[in-house]
Amino acid sequence: MSRHVIVTGASRGIGAAIAQNFIDQGDNVVAFSRSGQAPTGCAKSLTVDVTDSKAVNEAVKAAIEEFGPVEVAVVNAGVTRDGLAMRMSDEQWRDVLSTNLDGAFYTARATMASMVRARSGSIIFIGSVSPFIGVPGQANYSAAKAGLVGLARSLAKEVASRSVTVNVVAPGLIDTDMTHDLGAAKDTMVAMIPLGHVGQPSDIAGVVGFLASNLARYITGAVIAVDGGLAIGL
Repeated sequence: MSRHVIVTGASRGIGAAIAQNFIDQGDNVVAFSRSGQAPTGCAKSLTVDVTDSKAVNEAVKAAIEEFGPVEVAVVNAGVTRDGLAMRMSDEQWRDVLSTNLDGAFYTARATMASMVRARSGSIIFIGSVSPFIGVPGQANYSAAKAGLVGLARSLAKEVASRSVTVNVVAPGLIDTDMTHDLGAAKDTMVAMIPLGHVGQPSDIAGVVGFLASNLARYITGAVIAVDGGLAIGL
């Protein structure tokens, strides 16, 4: 039976791959993105700015009215505004925290109510290995992604009695538009990866699909690195 799946930041890269993976499984995927674009085959695509809690609430409500309770929520929407901390503007800091952390909370809060009532569901945050290994120029991004771990673990305990799981997938260096802008720093990072190569969005989508399945029903509050060994030991 098809599930109602919401994926934020679904217009490209990791988010699009995740959405496509659920589509291929026959699920009803509702895609949220600022552009309103999404992979062909999504049951619905909505233009949503996740930094706007009212917009998130309204979008989730509309999705529930059409497709029923949310069974899987993949919180993927994120941005980068890299720069050394001494030169980082307030806007660079706030933009990243607003999207990557505030938006994650708004989405989780809006979707978990229907899961709690149904006594079933899975929330999966897309984090990063960045806060675990330290990446110069990403103080804002690392802080936001570290915040997701605390958020996920708190929520995991809050909703565990209702059989709702909450986990974090932490990608390493993945081949997306975001990493294409790293320039020479990308080669340096690749040299640090034990497996010796950059990951693909499909690598993340596969792990997300697993966490959303019954095979992972006994996993909650976990952080799973998908990074080729870059952050071994996190």
